[in-house]
Amino acid sequence: MSHDHATKLFGTDGIRGKAGEFPLDGPTVERIGRALVANITGDLGRAPRLLIGRDTRESGPQIEAALTRGASAAGASVESAGVITTPGVAYITRAHGFDAGIVISASHNPFRDNGIKVFSPSGKKLADDMEQRIERDAASPIVSPLSGSAALIDELQNTHLREAEYQAAYRAFLVDEIACGLSLEGMHIGIDCANGAASAFAPDLFRRLGAQVEVIANAPNGRNINEDCGSLHLEGLQHLVGEYHLDLGIAFDGDADRALFVDGEGRLVDGDATLLILAEELRRRGQLAGNTVVATVMSNIGLELALCERDIILIRASVGDRYVLEELLSRQAKIGGEQSGHIIFPDISLAGDGMITAIEVLRAIRTSGLSLATRAAEMMRYPQVLVNVRVSRKVPFDSIPEVKLLIDQLENELQGRGRLLVRYSGTENLARVMIEGQEQERIEVQANALADRIRAAIGQ
Repeated sequence: MSHDHATKLFGTDGIRGKAGEFPLDGPTVERIGRALVANITGDLGRAPRLLIGRDTRESGPQIEAALTRGASAAGASVESAGVITTPGVAYITRAHGFDAGIVISASHNPFRDNGIKVFSPSGKKLADDMEQRIERDAASPIVSPLSGSAALIDELQNTHLREAEYQAAYRAFLVDEIACGLSLEGMHIGIDCANGAASAFAPDLFRRLGAQVEVIANAPNGRNINEDCGSLHLEGLQHLVGEYHLDLGIAFDGDADRALFVDGEGRLVDGDATLLILAEELRRRGQLAGNTVVATVMSNIGLELALCERDIILIRASVGDRYVLEELLSRQAKIGGEQSGHIIFPDISLAGDGMITAIEVLRAIRTSGLSLATRAAEMMRYPQVLVNVRVSRKVPFDSIPEVKLLIDQLENELQGRGRLLVRYSGTENLARVMIEGQEQERIEVQANALADRIRAAIGQ
């Protein structure tokens, strides 16, 4: 390989980078396509069938073409689902018997970034050992150049033949299976499509269910995905809800695997409040196995206390949807998610799906006859303070006596009415002190006292 890079291609969520630069330059992407097929073929003992879908970034078609060239040259048959959501690819992979589904997206990132994520037919992301084999094989040079042969150019054109059919199949799955029996007649809702993959799907979905729909950020131009819109920028949706006096608003991110909500009063309803509403709805239906919900260490203690009042157990996983999924599967729990609005229903799909999350929240609201504002108010959000401390080294906090002493003292003070989380950043030399409690001023004093003590011991 001409690059002097370590061959680590995969991060926690597939391969990510700047479009056109390593590892998302044409030759590397071709090699990734070849390596993926070689490894899947080894496991299957036959040529695999692959599905590729992408979001609305301008770099998507080139990356798709390079992947298709590499995969086709290695013997795979490749079909495209065109512009479609990440969970849409996971669904079609499973429902139409593909051996793997590949998504070209960088989720909520700006348009210059892109990424490659691979799903197995079960909807799980690739196993670590498979990722390592692909990285190793992608690093070996290719003898013959792949581009340009007439047969391959025909092959590329043929991959798009069933695009509309696959997109229609995913729409039908959402309307006929997930939303079966749900009518949104009489509801007036707002949707922010983030100028991403939901743009062609979400407005149509909710209109088919009977809602009157106002839409923003559904005119993707290749460069405006996630730009001042979508689940990271809710101001536009809040304005829309106020302007039209809507019942609620739904915001998706670029690849529509997450959804956040705005209630009729214009207030944010995040993933924590969403988890509470959905857990109650599942329990009402007798479907909340083990009375257990999985969230992350970043979920507000208000969620934990609200669930506790309802005799529902909260299990906390590390930050990241793969860790939430691991806990869900190991405990056979039925719902989990993150504050970001990435919610997983493992019985439906192992990939989070913002449109499924929205359908289920709307069902819970319709069933209870209460507004989203009323339902979301069942969770009291505790004030939270986060302080970062630059550190010279990362040593266990328990090994620093004066820090451990203060941690124990604070945990004692917060018992049952607050929460302390001290951890190191995974990517920088930072210690993060997070405290939640009933009074903002008090937790600020507590967090700063602990930050000062860490700084005195191991600060830079």
